Amino acid sequence: MGENKLAGQFFDAAIGLLERVRDEEAAHIAAAGSAIADTVAAGGRLFAFGAGHSSLAAQDVVYRAGGLALMNLLAVPGVVGVDVMPATLGSALERVDGLAGAVLDSSPARPGDVLIIVSLSGRNALPVEMAMNARALGLKVIGVTSVAYATETRSRHTSGTYLKDHCDIVLDSKIAVGDAELTADGIEAPFAPASTVVTSALMQATMAAAAGELGARGIEPPLLRSGNVDGGHEWNGRVMEEYADRIFYRR
Repeated sequence: MGENKLAGQFFDAAIGLLERVRDEEAAHIAAAGSAIADTVAAGGRLFAFGAGHSSLAAQDVVYRAGGLALMNLLAVPGVVGVDVMPATLGSALERVDGLAGAVLDSSPARPGDVLIIVSLSGRNALPVEMAMNARALGLKVIGVTSVAYATETRSRHTSGTYLKDHCDIVLDSKIAVGDAELTADGIEAPFAPASTVVTSALMQATMAAAAGELGARGIEPPLLRSGNVDGGHEWNGRVMEEYADRIFYRR
C-alpha cells in the first residue's frame, strides 16, 4: 500500500472537502462574515468556542497574526484540549448539563455579540446548550458543524436537538460521520481525520469575508500583524490599545 499512496489519498480527500465547502457553503460564509462585520461596526465583541479537537479551529482565530484582534476564546475549563488529565474527562464534560449556562453567565458576552460554536457532531449537551443559552441572552450564534451527524446519530441533549437547530447561521463542514477519510487492507479502523483542516479553513474563510465586508464599508478591520516582522509589535500594541474594552484574552 505504501506510505506515499495513503498520504496522497488524504490530501486528495481534504482537497475534495475544501472544494465542496468553498462552493456549497459560499452563501453561508458570506452571511457569517457580514454578521461579524455588523457586530464589529456596532461596537460589539466576538467569541469562539469549541470542545475537544473542535477547540483547535476556535483557537486558530484567536490572537492570530492576520486575524481579527476582537475574536476571544470562550473557554470552558476541562474541555478546551487534551491537556486535561485524563483526556477522557474532557469528552465526559461535553455531556454535562448546565455547564454551558454557567460559563456564559460568568463571561463578558452580552446581547448583540457574536458567538461562533464549533462542534463536529453537534450532538453533545455542551454545544447545544451553549447555542440555546447564547441566543436566549441575545447573542448571534454561528455554528460550524457536520450536518450529517444530525441524520446519522442520536442527540445527547435532553431536547433531542443538535447544534445546527439553535444557530442563526450554520456552516456545514461536510465531514462524514466518524471523521476518518481513509481505509486500507490490514488496518481494522478507518483513519486520517480531516475535520481540523476543513473546519479551520471555514473559520479563516469567514474571517476573510468579515474583513472584506468591513473594508467595503470603509471601516479598517482591527487585524493583528505577525510579531515576527518588523513593526509588528508596535502595530499590535496600537490595535490592542484602541480596542482594549473588547479584547478579553489579555489583562
